[in-house]
Amino acid sequence: MPTRMPRVDSHHHFWKYSAQEYGWITDSMGPLRRDFLPQDLKREMDGAGIDAVVSVQARQTLAETKFLLEMAERNPFILGVVGWAPLTDRNIGGILEQLAVNRKLKGLRHVLQDEADDQYILREDFNHGIEAVHKFGLVYDILIYERHLPQTIRFVDRHPGQVFVLDHIAKPRIKDRILSPWRQHIKELAKRPNVFCKVSGMVTEADWKGWTEADLKPYFDTVLEAFEPRRLMFGSDWPVCLLASGYKRWVDVVSKVIAPLSELERVRIMGGTAVEVYGL
Repeated sequence: MPTRMPRVDSHHHFWKYSAQEYGWITDSMGPLRRDFLPQDLKREMDGAGIDAVVSVQARQTLAETKFLLEMAERNPFILGVVGWAPLTDRNIGGILEQLAVNRKLKGLRHVLQDEADDQYILREDFNHGIEAVHKFGLVYDILIYERHLPQTIRFVDRHPGQVFVLDHIAKPRIKDRILSPWRQHIKELAKRPNVFCKVSGMVTEADWKGWTEADLKPYFDTVLEAFEPRRLMFGSDWPVCLLASGYKRWVDVVSKVIAPLSELERVRIMGGTAVEVYGL
C-alpha cells in the first residue's frame, strides 16, 4: 500500500463473457461481449494513475461473489468486493456468516433497477436481509434508476445505522438533459449522513457517442453540493463505461471537474472516501 492515500476506483466489474450468464448485455452493447479480467483492468489503471479498485457484482449468483473474491485473493490491487447474496432468503444470516469469513468482502448489492416491481426495495423480506447486512458490518450498494429515489429515501430511513453507497448517482436522465425531479430527490437523500455516492456511470446515461463535459456538469454540480466531497467517491464502471468513454478519459473528466476543489477534497473523492467507507 502506498504511503500516500491510494487513488481508488470504487466501481468496476469482471466477467468471463457468455450470452446466457450476461443477458443484460444487449445487441447494442457489442464491445462488452468479451472477457474482462484483472490483467485487462490493470493496464487501464496503470495508464490512468489508479492504484487500487473495488470489484462489484455483475451477476446475481453466489458463484459471482466467490468468483470476485477469488480474483481479489490473486490480485493485490483489488482491495475489496461488493458481491451478491440472496437477501430475501430466510437463511440470509447463515449465508452471510459463510461469506463474511473472507475479509475482502466489503459489501453487497442487488440489481434493484431491473426488478419488475418498482417497490421491491420496500419488501419486508428484502429489508430483513438488509438487517443481516448490517449485523455483519457490510456496506450496501444501491443500484437504481432515478424513478426509484422516493422509495429509496423511505428504505434508507428504515436503516439509520446501515452504511449505504448510491451507485451511478441514481442514473439520472442525462441524455435528455432532465434534472428534475432527480435533483430534488438527490438533495433529500443526501440529508441522510449514512448515504455516500459514487461518481460513476454517468457517461452511459448520456449520449454514448455525443456527450460533452457540459452535458454532465449540472449532475456533477448537484452531487457535489448535496453530498460534498467527504461523501463522494470516484468509480469508473469499467468495462461498461467503454460504451461511451475510455477508462483514462473518464478519470481525466472527473479530475478536471474536481480540480477547483482543495487538495483534501480531491483526495477524498479519488480514494479517501472509498477507503473509509469500505474499510480498505
